[in-house]
Amino acid sequence: MTDAQSYMGKLITIDRYILEQQQSHPEATGTLTNLLYDLALAAKIIASKTTRAGLAEILGSAGEENVQGEEVQKLDAFAQRTIFRLNDHTGRLAVMASEEVEDVIPIPERFSVGPYVLVFDPLDGSSNIDMNVSIGTVFGIYRRKTTTGRGALEDVLQPGRALVAAGYILYGASTMMVYSTGQGVHGFTLDPAIGEFLLSHPHLMLPAKPKYYSVNQGYQPYWAPGVQAYTAWLQHDTPEKPGLSLRYIGSLVADFHRNLLAGGVFYYPADHKDPQKPGGKLRLVYEANPLAFLIEQAGGYASDGARAILDIQPEQLHQRVPLFIGNRILVEQAEMLLHQQDATVAA
Repeated sequence: MTDAQSYMGKLITIDRYILEQQQSHPEATGTLTNLLYDLALAAKIIASKTTRAGLAEILGSAGEENVQGEEVQKLDAFAQRTIFRLNDHTGRLAVMASEEVEDVIPIPERFSVGPYVLVFDPLDGSSNIDMNVSIGTVFGIYRRKTTTGRGALEDVLQPGRALVAAGYILYGASTMMVYSTGQGVHGFTLDPAIGEFLLSHPHLMLPAKPKYYSVNQGYQPYWAPGVQAYTAWLQHDTPEKPGLSLRYIGSLVADFHRNLLAGGVFYYPADHKDPQKPGGKLRLVYEANPLAFLIEQAGGYASDGARAILDIQPEQLHQRVPLFIGNRILVEQAEMLLHQQDATVAA
């Protein structure tokens, strides 16, 4: 019997599932469990707006730019406020950090601090909001490193290997929350009729036979030769590896989610089009690390083209990296072709 079949007929809420996982760890205090509950509640609140954004008059720009130089959408600002306000007073966090905020976000002085650190991208893919394309929230949770005070930058700048939990919420045709605490990857779908996340995808693993590659091929003229060779390899039909089909939404969470279910690789390499972003576009702390944690739990691998994403020590809060993420065999092929190209250039 498969894992999915073993859950068939059961009504398992996300609260129940998280609690059952906690009970397998007698030393657990329940703090992480409650933190995941808070994120599930934030997902419900944000989903209530994303599904009626046009009616709620929160489509469009908020009329300002974030620290990344990107135009802030009204839903961006709403998601940021929601996640902060649900987590600032609980005593579970020492500090937070967001893709939308320049510095670390301290816990207000009137509230106590806790043992964990939350990093998040409140609304990834927000440039697609006005087009009604799937968008998402990405989050990662660390244990704080500092032993005194109210949390610091040091607590946030940890390599992905130190994550204790990570996940994403996908706001699309349905709302899904997918997370891992290092015991596999589990997906929950929000049933709007009862307002609960129900277990729908237990123990997600990447299919052995991948189907898709996902990349913005419009930037191909600006890619290094190794990346261009890799793209050609993905498309090439052989008896051992049928060519993969291109699928690209332009919303990281949506592209990642599809490839997690169907198998494949998503990549956003460095390019020469934008001299402001020579190291790639995606943020290491808020996007690459949490998704790399998830993909390894699902049997895959994430790399910057030369090394594992999870092994990179962040040096800056908003540090950017190239990202290749998906089935291990596909990502390792990218590393090999990029290394060969680098060796050729060096020679």
